Amino acid sequence: MYSVFAILIIITSVLLVLVVLIQNPKGGGLSSTFGGGSSNQIMGAKNTTDFLEKTTWTLAIVLISLTILSNFAIPRNIDETNELKSQDQINEAIIPQNLPQDSPLN
Repeated sequence: MYSVFAILIIITSVLLVLVVLIQNPKGGGLSSTFGGGSSNQIMGAKNTTDFLEKTTWTLAIVLISLTILSNFAIPRNIDETNELKSQDQINEAIIPQNLPQDSPLN
């Protein structure tokens, strides 16, 4: 289940980056100083910028929602018997139980 959320988060992130890169800057900047600021009125792209802005907000909300929901899908159930078995195996590898009596470790 967590992998499904991870895939959806990656897809949403890539789409969000693409939508943000497609948008024209709205600030004054250098482009408006040299006459590039009026390109939206000449091209009639007002509806396009509204659509891109709504898409940006929608994707951002979806991304935040997916990250919060993925927190609940993280597998946290650890089987204590398996954990104890693996801990015993580690202890046996470090300190063998059947050492000879004349060993300095006893």
